[in-house]
Amino acid sequence: MGQIAGHSDQHDGPAAKLGFRPNQVVLELGWDDDCDDDLRIDIEEVTGTELLDGESGEVADVVLQWWREDDGDLTDALIGATTDLAPGGVVWLLTPKVGRDGAVEASDIADAALTAGLSTTSTVSAAEDWSGTKLVAPKGSARK
Repeated sequence: MGQIAGHSDQHDGPAAKLGFRPNQVVLELGWDDDCDDDLRIDIEEVTGTELLDGESGEVADVVLQWWREDDGDLTDALIGATTDLAPGGVVWLLTPKVGRDGAVEASDIADAALTAGLSTTSTVSAAEDWSGTKLVAPKGSARK
C-alpha cells in the first residue's frame, strides 16, 4: 500500500490534533524565525495546501496567528486576523508556552479575544514551545 505524495499514512500529528483537514485554506500571520517549522509543515501536509501570508487576499478557513508578548496590541491583531476569515472559520492563536520568552498570559488572551468578538474554546500544546488557543466567533454572530 503506497502513500499519496506529500502525505503520510498517519493522521495523528499536531495539525490533525488541532483539527486541520484536507483542502482547508490557512492564512498564516506573525511568522518569524522562532515559529515551529514542524507544525507548519504538518499543517501543509494535512491540508494539502501551502500556508498563505497576509498579502494573499484570499478568504481563509483557518487563521494561524503566531503571537509573542512584545508583538504589540493583541486585540488589534485578532481583529485583523478575522478580516479574511470565512464564516464559521477558526483562529488558532499560537503563543510561547508559559515560562518561555514571549509567553502571553491566558487572561490577556481571553480579554483580547472578547474585545475582538471571539470566544476562546480550548487551549492545547500545539508544538514543543508553543501553546495554541482556538478562537471562534460566537454562534449566531454576524461579523464582517
